[in-house]
Amino acid sequence: MTLINIRQAAPDDAKLLTDLAYTTFWDAFAHHPKNAPDDLNHYMRQAFNVEQIASELDDERSIFLIAEIGDEAAGYAKIIIGNTEAGITSERPIELSRLYSHQKHLGQGVGQSLMNACLDRARVEGRDVMWLGVWEFNPRAQRFYEKNGFSVVGRHVFQLGEDPQTDLLMQRSV
Repeated sequence: MTLINIRQAAPDDAKLLTDLAYTTFWDAFAHHPKNAPDDLNHYMRQAFNVEQIASELDDERSIFLIAEIGDEAAGYAKIIIGNTEAGITSERPIELSRLYSHQKHLGQGVGQSLMNACLDRARVEGRDVMWLGVWEFNPRAQRFYEKNGFSVVGRHVFQLGEDPQTDLLMQRSV
């Protein structure tokens, strides 16, 4: 059994998170035929640079959790307190904005450990519903979220460069 440590990110983790976010997003989506390289690169340059991640770390509503195996960052999650969207039925929502495992640690429980930590943190924060958007062409992630009690409640657009993609909105009670 792999020992996975989950910790909350600190401001000085901006570079680590930037590298981890860039790598895990690339690994998850770069080879899918529906993603044009220019769209992917445009989105990633905007979303995963040190200044952007540092800004997100400074936002008191955003919480980043880092999964570590030994001294290595194996994955991360980002939750946003109070963020909501049309179709989400909640009085005190929390968004699971990102949850990614490093490719070499897939199947080692990193994603589940991060999910459990996010749900625990949502309870500590007094949230009633956790919700997320997952790409319609990502069945592996959809199965993972369904296994964790999420169900589809709607759809929204995720803008990847010039490509307006459809995400399924999923939610579950906390």
